[in-house]
Amino acid sequence: MPSRGRARPSGRPFGVTKALMLVTDVGFLLYFSITGLGLVPPEWAFADYANPIMVSWNWSFLWIDVLAGLTGLTSLHLIRRAAPNGPPLMLVSLVLTAASGLMAVAFWTLRGDFSLTWWIPNLYLLLFPLPAIIRLTGRGGTAGGGHG
Repeated sequence: MPSRGRARPSGRPFGVTKALMLVTDVGFLLYFSITGLGLVPPEWAFADYANPIMVSWNWSFLWIDVLAGLTGLTSLHLIRRAAPNGPPLMLVSLVLTAASGLMAVAFWTLRGDFSLTWWIPNLYLLLFPLPAIIRLTGRGGTAGGGHG
């Protein structure tokens, strides 16, 4: 008799999170490479992009974003190999990613700048990690060591 109620968990825990992490973590590294090379088109830049204070603010995210990206990519590799330290490293990466998004959203809020061009990506950084963070810290969950 088929079970009723909640659907059975998939055989690929965190599958969506892993895919989003891969795109995001590569994106962090690409963003700072593109920014460092001065390749951001002016029409895509945030308000006061050339202002030295804003340049410094943007570059202040380098370390948290690069650390999030590198820990995320490393965790995905470790999880694929079923290494026990993969899920804790995934948690570190997701927390850094959410913190980066929160910092940017807080900044844009304080400035009163509500450009969707910059709000949407930063809300994404803040919000996409939350379900996996809750799962990794809540019920003793794992990132599916090697199942995906």
